[in-house]
Amino acid sequence: MFADNTLTPREAVRLCALGTIAQGPLRYSDLASSIRHFITRLSGPSLDLMGSSIELLRYEGLVDAVDGLGMEDNALLQITEAGSEAFRNLMTAPLRPASDLSKLITALKFRFLHLLSRQDQMDQVDLLIDTSETGLNRLVDLRRHMDGEPGYMAAWLDDEIARAEQRLAWLEDLRTKVGA
Repeated sequence: MFADNTLTPREAVRLCALGTIAQGPLRYSDLASSIRHFITRLSGPSLDLMGSSIELLRYEGLVDAVDGLGMEDNALLQITEAGSEAFRNLMTAPLRPASDLSKLITALKFRFLHLLSRQDQMDQVDLLIDTSETGLNRLVDLRRHMDGEPGYMAAWLDDEIARAEQRLAWLEDLRTKVGA
């Protein structure tokens, strides 16, 4: 992880793999296809993101082959206790604002949020709200300095601010639903 504890691209793939398999055992090929499909739809094809191997997860003891060896015989894989702990650590890592990787990790958090305890879910929604508020405050601050500037930056910022406010309202509603 980065010094600020946000996830690296490799760790984002690990989160996707562990979260996918935490939902139930999958064949090696199905897990690989699921990871590739999800990540490339959000961030496009990337060797940085796809370089992590499911075999490495097996070697590290995070997933286990239930009825075979691995890739060579398309084994059924399941998450281990160590894998569940690694999943939780990755899921609860902070976000780095305004990057494609951040968007991917945010999407992964929403995809697998239901797998966490209610308290961890609440904590993650609060983290997402804090991150969104920080981003919104940065946009508003920048917008204050755009009055009278030529070009389209002010209009773009107005649109981004409106989207950020809408996203924040949605997250506040989610906080209520998760806490209910």
